[in-house]
Order: sequence, then structure tokens, then C-alpha cells
Amino acid sequence: MLPLFYQTHLQQHLTPAQFLVLSILLDLLQSQRQVKLERLASAFPYPITTESRRRKLQRFLDLPKLTSGQIWYPLITYWLTTYCQAGETLSIVIDRTQWGSINILASALIWKKRAIPLFWELLPKLGSSNVAEQIGAIAAILPLLKDYQVVVLGEREFCSVELAIATALAVRT
Repeated sequence: MLPLFYQTHLQQHLTPAQFLVLSILLDLLQSQRQVKLERLASAFPYPITTESRRRKLQRFLDLPKLTSGQIWYPLITYWLTTYCQAGETLSIVIDRTQWGSINILASALIWKKRAIPLFWELLPKLGSSNVAEQIGAIAAILPLLKDYQVVVLGEREFCSVELAIATALAVRT
């Protein structure tokens, strides 16, 4: 079940039907423990064909209002103000991973041995990210973290001096 703030926030941005689809989808993700659209569609409890359920889920996931800026960032801001004190040092990790032809650049907040996703982006290429993409990933989340001390952690792909300088300058402003 979603926390009350999540429900309230999501109901402000989604129609009742869209909110119901999201609720069912979240339940399915927890019970199926997979993010395969075909598997979720086959378990989706709508009295329509599996192919129609798959298309319904695709249309839902393509909604223009399902953006991190409108949906996710307000939830993260609420979460931060509830569980973290202003001025507290927060550890942010940045990473890139590739699953076959899918290349994802992501950053997350490390909190109580958990990684809470803050930003993610599908890269339109295979292989390593470049400095501009890395700076963009950090710059996208720094406004959320303006009231906190930030430590950015990354592996060897993120060892650029230019990235460190851009991050340090952005944190100060």
C-alpha cells in the first residue's frame, strides 16, 4: 500500500482510472517481482485479452504527466523533509549500467543501506557515459538537495576532474 502522501499527490496528477491502473501495477510489480511488460500484462486483472492489457499498460506508461519532475521529485522532496534534517550530509551515488542494448545512467540517495532513485535516463548509445551526460545527471538532482551537504560517490567511469568541479560549483550555488 502506498503511504498517504503518495496517494494524495498521485491522485492530484492522475485521473481516478489512471490512479487505479498505477495501484494495480505497483501491486503486480511487488507480487511478480519482475518488470517484464508481458508478464505484468498477463497478470493484470482486466477482463480483456492479454495483448489489450499490454497495450493499455504501454499507453499508461507513456502518459506525458508521468515525468520525474511532476510525479517523482515532489515525492522525494517530501521524503527528504520528513526523514532528513537540513544541513545533514547525504551520500549520492551515480552509476551507469547496461543490460543488453539498454544503457541507463542513474543517481540515487543512499539511506539506511538502501538506494532511493533520484534520477535515471536511458542513454541513446551503448558504452560509457560522457562528462556532459554525467553533469546533467547530477545537475538534475542538486536542486532537490539544496538544503543538505552532498557527497557524490561514483566508480572509475566518473573520475573526471571536470565533473568534480561542475558538481562542486553547483552545490555551492
